[in-house]
Amino acid sequence: MSDHDSPISLRLAVGGDHAGFQLKTLVIERFSDHVIELLDCGTHDEEACDYPDFAVEVAERINSGQADRGLLICGSGVGVSVAANKITGIRAAICHDTYSARQGVEHDDMNVLCIGGRIIGSELAFEIITAFLKARYTPQERHARRLRKIIALEEN
Repeated sequence: MSDHDSPISLRLAVGGDHAGFQLKTLVIERFSDHVIELLDCGTHDEEACDYPDFAVEVAERINSGQADRGLLICGSGVGVSVAANKITGIRAAICHDTYSARQGVEHDDMNVLCIGGRIIGSELAFEIITAFLKARYTPQERHARRLRKIIALEEN
């Protein structure tokens, strides 16, 4: 995202464990001026900690309306994705490419992006996050039908 881009009209909750801390710090530096509000949900250092705690914190910010979307970072992206998807109202996915990040929002109304701090570099992460933030859900009938089925699965 260049410095000439206008702010993205989203409130973003960001969290991650010790393995994601370094990338999370870079993301916060890079994106704090590019979204309406950036909420740092921890961790705040590289001391070993548990990724489910941060998945819960980010999800709570989204479900309470304090954030529009979330970003979770752990070593691989897998742990935070698994944890976040256990929480009602959260549709999280690991994306290590811009196409998946954009399409996940456009087709599936994904509201949490999960990335692996030990998998991709910061510049690619910035591109993926930008694609995720700029994407908008497109409520075409086939997308809406599928999303209704996903929500029904969650309710059961």
